[in-house]
Amino acid sequence: MNIVFSPSTISSFNLSAEEYLFKKTGENFLFLYKNDPSVIIGSNQAIMNEVDIDYCIDNNITIIRRMSGGGAVYHDNGNINYSFIHDKTGAPLSAQFLEPIIEVLHSMEIPVEVGKRKDIWLEGYKISGTASHVSKGRELHHGTLLYHSDLIKLQNALSSKQKDITKKATASVPSPVINIYTYLLNKNRDVPTISTFLDDLTDRLLCYFNVLELATLHDSDIELIEELRRSKYTNREWNYRM
Repeated sequence: MNIVFSPSTISSFNLSAEEYLFKKTGENFLFLYKNDPSVIIGSNQAIMNEVDIDYCIDNNITIIRRMSGGGAVYHDNGNINYSFIHDKTGAPLSAQFLEPIIEVLHSMEIPVEVGKRKDIWLEGYKISGTASHVSKGRELHHGTLLYHSDLIKLQNALSSKQKDITKKATASVPSPVINIYTYLLNKNRDVPTISTFLDDLTDRLLCYFNVLELATLHDSDIELIEELRRSKYTNREWNYRM
C-alpha cells in the first residue's frame, strides 16, 4: 500500500491526482488530502439541481465534477478526504473499503458505524459520505470526513434554488451531519486541532497498513497531474456538462 498525502489543497489538483493514480494499474494507493472551499459533484449530477451557484461565487467556493458517481459534497480545510485506489478484486462492491477508517476511528474512541449507503455515522449524524468508480480493472472508493468543517457554508452551498431542472440527473440524498470536533466537545473530551487530528489519523493508518512512511508524488507525477487538471478538471465543459 502506498499512502500519499497531497502537497496541494486545490480541489482540481486533487481530483486530477485521484484519476492519475487510478490509471496506475497494479499499484495500491491510499490518497489523503484536504481541499480549499469547494463543492464536489458526482459524475452524473446536474450542478443546477444541487448547488447554489450564486452563493458559491459570492463565497469563493469552487465547483468541480469528480469521476465517481454519488451525491454532491462540500469540502473545506476542516474536512479530510480519503481515497482507496486498487486493482479490481472481482468481489461485489461493498462497504469493506471503509474498514481501515472505521478501525482507526474506533482506536481514537470515536464510536462510528457504517450506514446503509456505505457512509459513516456518529450517534445519528453523518460524518462521512462516500462514492466509487470502477473501470478497466481498477476501483476507486473515496470519502469525506467532517472534522471541523463550516456546516453553515455546507448547507448554503448545497441548497439549490432550482432543484429538479434536469430530471435525468442523479439527485443527492440529504442527511443530518455533525463535525467530529463538535462530538468531542460535547463529550468533554480533548479536542485537537484539525492538523493534530490529521497527523494522528495518518500515523494510525500507517500503522494499520504496516507502512513505515508516506510515499510522495514526484515532480514527474505532478507535471502529469497538472496537465490533466488543466485539460479536464478546470474545464467548464467537464464541470458544467449537465
